[in-house]
Formats: sequence, structure tokens, C-alpha cells
Amino acid sequence: MSKAKVMIIGTGNIGTDLMIKIRKLSKTLELTTMVGIDPESEGIAMARAAGLAVTHKGIEGARALPEWTDVQIVFDATSASTHGMHDEVCRSAGKAIIDLTPAAIGPYCVPVVNLMEHLLEPNVNMVSCGGQATIPMVYAVNRVSESLPYAEIVASVSSRSAGPGTRNNIDEFTRTTARGIETVGGATRGKAIIVLNPAEPPMIMRDTIYTLSLGAGKSDIVDSVNEMVEQVQSYVPGYRIKQELQFEVFGLNRKLNIPGFGESLGLKTSIFLEVEGAGHYLPRYAGNLDIMTSAAMTTAERMAEMRLGVAA
Repeated sequence: MSKAKVMIIGTGNIGTDLMIKIRKLSKTLELTTMVGIDPESEGIAMARAAGLAVTHKGIEGARALPEWTDVQIVFDATSASTHGMHDEVCRSAGKAIIDLTPAAIGPYCVPVVNLMEHLLEPNVNMVSCGGQATIPMVYAVNRVSESLPYAEIVASVSSRSAGPGTRNNIDEFTRTTARGIETVGGATRGKAIIVLNPAEPPMIMRDTIYTLSLGAGKSDIVDSVNEMVEQVQSYVPGYRIKQELQFEVFGLNRKLNIPGFGESLGLKTSIFLEVEGAGHYLPRYAGNLDIMTSAAMTTAERMAEMRLGVAA
């Protein structure tokens, strides 16, 4: 079976987990190269031990490697501030790039919602770990509603699972996730909050989604959400509903006051998620890491199958 050759830029938590995941699970991707800037990083050491081509001289070091010519898809697991330069280099070389930073140069991609729309894009953005976990739920409510005026998500992750890149991108995380809630999830207005929880032992990723919808029945929302959960579980088995959905009806005699948005009418739905990781790199509490890398790998596999003509 032919495989698409891929490269990862970034040897932190996200890049290292993605490296392990591709080598362990993918039937359509062949990881050839790991690119970083820290010669002492664990990711570089693991890649070298696995027999991969490595460089600690960034994208310019990657271009100097003989493997660069055959690479078809590049994963960027660095930072929003450096992604623009990586995008320019990869586009000029005709390589597709999957962006795991919040830079959002390319369109937002959440595999269970809109993957097929973006397989021919030169650059797709994976939003954020919180976006990958919560946007499918927002979309699930929206698709059975007449309209979705508002959606808000709170992503709580273990502080241990957040590396330097994630911490440096917190502001971009909130903006990009909120925008993804709107453009992909379908909410008229979206809000995102991230919490890095220092609790010991480390907590499993938890996500809370609040939506305000019009024209949807409670049973339709429950069915739509449960169906979407099953779809996400196809690539993130540890993705699950933590407790039953909660509903509140707000009418003329009792309006919902949303700070910064005003008084509103509709059906408020509260969805509570837990995301347990596969434990490929960090322990299973790091579901935030797993859902991001799983979504990116799934996207690359579909690109390889459809766009690059790799056998499924």
C-alpha cells in the first residue's frame, strides 16, 4: 500500500504525540521527518531513535534535508507567530499544510463537521483542542434548530498537559475557538474560555458547552448530540458525554441575560463532556492533546486518500 510522506514541524507535546500516533496507527501516512529548534528536546531524541530524519534548525533546516523533496503534507505544531512563515515556504513548494496552531490562515477544519469541504485547500486550520472537542456539539444543536443565536464553551485542561506553545497561544486560542464556534458550529455569536487547572492528580479534559437555540425540540437535540458523539469517537474513543443534557426554557416572562449580548429568548442546552486521551505520549488525562492530534491525523489521511491518490 502506498503512503503519503509527511513531516512534523514542532517537537513539543503536540508534535511528539502526533509523531507517535502516526507511526503507531496510520495506514496512509509515512512520517519521514521531525523538525524542531531545540536540539535537546525529547521529541527530537525520540525521532532520531526511531530512525526518522531530524533537524533542530527549523524550516530552513528541513528544506536542506533530502527528505524534503518527497514530503507531501506538513503538520505545523509550533506557534501562531511562526506559522505564517511556514505556510509561505510550504505553499511555494507545493506541499499541503495542516495547522495545529491558532494562526487560522486557512479555513477551520473539524473533521466530523466539514472535512470534505477542505480537502483541496493548501492550508487547513485545526482550530484548537477546545474547538475540536466542543464545535461538534455546537453544530449538533444548530443542525436541528431554526437558529442558534449564542454558544459558549469552557475548556478545562490539566496544567501539566499545556506546554510552552499552548501557553504562549492562549489569547489566540480564545479568539480562534470563538470564531470557529461561529463559522463551523453555526452560532451567530460564540465565546470561548480556557482553564489550565493545576489540580493534582491531573484532571481529565472537561468541556462544558452552553447553547441558546430557537425552534428545536429537546429530544431532537439529545439525538443529534448522541449521534455526533459517536462520530467523534471514531477517531477519539475517549470522547464521551459526562452526564445527561440539561435544558432551560426562556420566554417573555423569563429572559436569559447574557453579559455583552443582552436579554434573549430560547432553549438553553448545557452539554458536559469528558475527553480521555489515548496515552500515546502524555498520560490519559491529556485528552486535549489527543483530540487535536487525532483530528489532524484524520484530516491528513483523508487528504492523502482523495487529494494525493494514496490507496485507502
